Amino acid sequence: MSARPLNKQQTRECKAEQRSYLWGFLLALVLTLTPFALVALTEIERLTLWITIGVCALAQVVVHLRFFMHITLARNKREDLLLILFTVLILVILCGGTLWILFDLYQRMLPGMMP
Repeated sequence: MSARPLNKQQTRECKAEQRSYLWGFLLALVLTLTPFALVALTEIERLTLWITIGVCALAQVVVHLRFFMHITLARNKREDLLLILFTVLILVILCGGTLWILFDLYQRMLPGMMP
């Protein structure tokens, strides 16, 4: 049994998908290296640094959803919307629970130093 050769349409689709993955990889690489470079090589204000890291993280999420998971904002993608909402719920639970635990431990260990 031999593999059938791809027709022109399939070849174009394959190249477009590869191009999409390459763009996604390059954008993810830039959005990852930018905060690292800012922290390691510059002396910018702390608040500006935190905001830049947060913006890069949010952009990174959008890049991953669009280029790697192929989630778009098309009307007929109800499952994708549910996937995004569930992911946000899990992230809120994880981050909120972590902050809750850390602040509780901080209060119990250093009660006189609460902000």
